[in-house]
Amino acid sequence: MAFKVGDRVLVLDEDLSGVVKTIDGFEVTLETEDGFLLSFDASELVLDKNSNFIRQDAFNISDIDAIISEKEITRRKPAQRLKPKERAQAAMEVDLHIHNLVQSSRGMTNFDMLNLQLQTAQRQLEFAIKKRIQRIVFIHGVGEGVLREELETLFRRYDNLKYYDANYQKYGLGATEVYIYQNTN
Repeated sequence: MAFKVGDRVLVLDEDLSGVVKTIDGFEVTLETEDGFLLSFDASELVLDKNSNFIRQDAFNISDIDAIISEKEITRRKPAQRLKPKERAQAAMEVDLHIHNLVQSSRGMTNFDMLNLQLQTAQRQLEFAIKKRIQRIVFIHGVGEGVLREELETLFRRYDNLKYYDANYQKYGLGATEVYIYQNTN
């Protein structure tokens, strides 16, 4: 199926959906409802027609036979090997700069902006915990360090994570990486 930028798609075998942002060959990048950009192979996606009914002409007997025979053939996907350097990279980045969170910060006080940034950080952290994402980088910038201190206060409320300065070469001093311990129960 050929997708177009702007199409709403669903991810097969995952509870994810989003809007197609870019297409590069068979790699389709979509933006989720939470604002994350994720890349998938086109074969892992289906167009979301948002319909609640089954079209009568959607299948015919030959289509069903072809689908059944396709399902009977088990194809083994080659395991993707990750280099240690790639394995160590963060799975998720959250940029907390105010211009990335709102169209315009006009009329917002510093307190309002800080609260929005902290709420965004907490929402993204909860999302990462729920989706079992182990690493997340919060880009907060250098500034006076107020946001960084508030983020550390937020992180201290959780006992299943540790936080530390993110990769200096990539982010400089303006980012904190959080490692979330996954439950082994």
